[in-house]
Amino acid sequence: MKKILINGENLTINLAHEIVEKGYNIGVTQQAMAKVKASRKVIEKWIKNNKIIYGVTTGFGEFKDVIIPPKDIEKLQHNLIISHSAGVGEPLPKNIVRLMLLLRINSLIKGYSGVRAELINQLVKIFNLKITSYIPSQGSVGSSGDLAPLAHLTCTVIGEGFAYDGNNVLPAKQVLVQNGLKPFRLSAKEGLAMINGTQMMSAFAAEILYRTKKLSKLADISGALSVEALKGTDTAFKENLQKVRPHKGQINTAANLRKLLKGSEIRKSHIDCNKVQDAYSLRCMPQVHGTVKDTIEYVTGIIETEINSATDNPLIFADTEEHIEGGNFHGEPIALAMDFLKIAISELGNISERRTARLVDGSLSGLPRFLTSKGGLNSGLMIAQYTAASLVSENKVLCYPASVDSIPTSANQEDHNSLGSIAARKCFEVLNNTEKIIAIEMACSSQGIDFLKPLKCGKGTNTAYKMIRKSAAHIDDDILMNEYITSVIDVIFKDEFTEKVELSAGKLI
Repeated sequence: MKKILINGENLTINLAHEIVEKGYNIGVTQQAMAKVKASRKVIEKWIKNNKIIYGVTTGFGEFKDVIIPPKDIEKLQHNLIISHSAGVGEPLPKNIVRLMLLLRINSLIKGYSGVRAELINQLVKIFNLKITSYIPSQGSVGSSGDLAPLAHLTCTVIGEGFAYDGNNVLPAKQVLVQNGLKPFRLSAKEGLAMINGTQMMSAFAAEILYRTKKLSKLADISGALSVEALKGTDTAFKENLQKVRPHKGQINTAANLRKLLKGSEIRKSHIDCNKVQDAYSLRCMPQVHGTVKDTIEYVTGIIETEINSATDNPLIFADTEEHIEGGNFHGEPIALAMDFLKIAISELGNISERRTARLVDGSLSGLPRFLTSKGGLNSGLMIAQYTAASLVSENKVLCYPASVDSIPTSANQEDHNSLGSIAARKCFEVLNNTEKIIAIEMACSSQGIDFLKPLKCGKGTNTAYKMIRKSAAHIDDDILMNEYITSVIDVIFKDEFTEKVELSAGKLI
């Protein structure tokens, strides 16, 4: 099994995704572990000297002024975890939970949390054994960190709550024992260090960004297929036009579209037609898709900074023997970024659905109405567009920004909360919806291209079209439409789909 060493500084979105999806083991560098031990040494010195430190020798939140005697320090940390495990709702996806654990380990090994090396070793063993906590998805307000979700994650470590054994949910203690581990006894600061952090929202953000980068390319491919089916022009994608408004994403999107459409027989067949220009949903793809690319790049910078940050409280600075009570757990950076990204992703869906609407409208497309040659008896792809419209409308509701809201907690001690966890979960739903919208467009554009035979598409679009047609054949008579859409989804979201298109057209950006 491949092993990846992490050090608190070297995680990227791609690496985090690869570790989780490919099931790699992780290890911690010696340098990082030395930092962990140094910060712990300072904690133990302070405890010995009866120093008052928030969350170490005091209660939490509004109970910050309650001093905890040394004999109760372990009980304090245990109580913290079980009392904060107050999540409700459907469980988080397993890959998100795995990412949470990876990101929590990466934050703790930066050496500012004051935890013992033994805790790090336990967390690494749990990760490498693929032990996955059962974590309810609701309950975080995203400012003292993702308290409830991270408490449920920590429950597994101490043998409380529940965890997965394959697809079965069992008591966490039983799952630990089955894997040769004992429940871990938390010591001073360790419970607090485990739950003060942004790892649930950051895990969602990392997964969303990984998939959105792929979706951005698929949106360009999908749009190019619609240009083919609708006999659109590539004039608006010319390089010199983009250079006079040189947004990076716009330039890259136009380049992608030119590569995909290069050599199109369909384009050549109507090059001297009397159409002056295409509708915005075709003509403005560089401007719309490109801005989404720029947003993805911006948000990636925010999230890759976050997943390599120390996010608990207080933070321990071993070199100066200083503890600082602050707010690095506050989820505002992720909250705003997730709200921004979900709006951007929804725009890929908005413009895609408009292209789909043109494809099924015979008066606009010049193709058979609803893309069926047997209209009346058959409805063709009529309702596929309804589904896309429904998903677009759902996205509009989901895109109301969570970060503009706040609600006080802990008797107004925590009086401004980011709600970044809600922003991230909503962004995840917008992504899921938009992936389906793009798939519906590809189903419709491929059906439209069928009616233009024997003319062939461009280098990239022809490869995409042929791969779709291998699994989703032309529809002559009505079929069960949801199965047809699913068959397109199954093709286009496999890595080989984009890879083969790029082999034909050139690397997409």
